[in-house]
Amino acid sequence: MKNRSFLSKLGDFAMGKGFYIVLFLCVATIGISGYYLLKTVVNDTRATAPVGGDASVTIPDQSVSRPAIPTPDIKTDPPVTPPAAKPAPQPDDPEPVKDTAPEPDTQSSKQTLSKVFTWPVQGTILRDYSVETLSLDPTLGDWRTHGGLDIAAAQGVKVLSISAGTVEQVYTDGLMGTTVVVDHGGGLQSWYCNLAEEVLVEVGDSVDIGSELGAVGASALAEVGVDSHVHLETTLNGQPVDPRDYLK
Repeated sequence: MKNRSFLSKLGDFAMGKGFYIVLFLCVATIGISGYYLLKTVVNDTRATAPVGGDASVTIPDQSVSRPAIPTPDIKTDPPVTPPAAKPAPQPDDPEPVKDTAPEPDTQSSKQTLSKVFTWPVQGTILRDYSVETLSLDPTLGDWRTHGGLDIAAAQGVKVLSISAGTVEQVYTDGLMGTTVVVDHGGGLQSWYCNLAEEVLVEVGDSVDIGSELGAVGASALAEVGVDSHVHLETTLNGQPVDPRDYLK
């Protein structure tokens, strides 16, 4: 018995207690394998399940009755034509706007030009009207235009209105001194400069031809180089004109 081989002893062990050990190992192996297989199947099922839940669509009941769409009878029904678009309403023609601008007072101009004129003082012309050509300025010593007549007269001599009109301005100019402006109508105005400080008229006064406006002075700083005189200018519609056109 002592001489039995190892294989014989191993066989006896396997037929005895070894059989149960092997059977237990097999059962344990099968149990563990089944557990992992079940866990894998459960995880796969959770991964493939929709996140938002069961996305089921409910199909409405097709048995609900709907109103039947009438089919036009080609033989009896006339063709349906869309209504013609109505033309957009046009605004009424605007009424003609009346021109409210006053018409040129040609009659007044004719009346002005037909008036009688007189010289403001009696004296020689020291410097003539010249707006298109340059003339020597005795005060400044250069050549420049001159928009009026410088008529010689001693200081204190009365200065007369060249024609009937209304006194429009009385003021003192920084260069031309004390000035009186008379409006004769029709756009014609006469300007009397280099007067004495005290004048005889006020704005709004009506004057006749030859009415006294003031006296010759020495207030025009721009013409101190000229002998004592009155500076006379005339404008027609705001533009300078030669006083000689009226003082003939």
